[in-house]
Amino acid sequence: MKYKVQPTKHERVMREDDFIVSKTDLKGHITYCNQIFMEFSGFTEKELLGAPHNLIRHPDMPRGVFHFLWNTLEQKNECFAYVKNMCKDGGFYWVFANVTPDLDPQGMPTGYFSVRRKAKASGVAVMTDVYHAMLEEERKAGPKDACAASLAWLVNVLQQKGVSYEQFILSL
Repeated sequence: MKYKVQPTKHERVMREDDFIVSKTDLKGHITYCNQIFMEFSGFTEKELLGAPHNLIRHPDMPRGVFHFLWNTLEQKNECFAYVKNMCKDGGFYWVFANVTPDLDPQGMPTGYFSVRRKAKASGVAVMTDVYHAMLEEERKAGPKDACAASLAWLVNVLQQKGVSYEQFILSL
């Protein structure tokens, strides 16, 4: 499914008890989505099922973040992240995401399971600045080296702080 929409400044804010749940296949195509996902994204179940999960990727999100997420999942580890998603109408909503591989009895991934909840305002403030800096690194590096450049920037910042990515994200 392809659609072009201009991002707007209209923010949808999740409620404290909301949980957005989705499952994807190994290629990131949506195989399950709950009602809250449909509510916030603005897409119907029919539009979401089978679509690539990056359908809701907001242009304010650096590619390096998703590269890191996929690398983490390929190692059969869960990943936490603050993510700004785009709605079908161009609006946006922030989530605190926990993405885990769905493993079969032999320990092989069969897909991915994601649960997102309301992001803390303090975390959004920090990550907005982090993502802006990562996007600038991606812009300077060009499309071919964008992911590597923004991830290198993030790794450098984390090393300066003396924390792992997970420690940093969970401290926000």
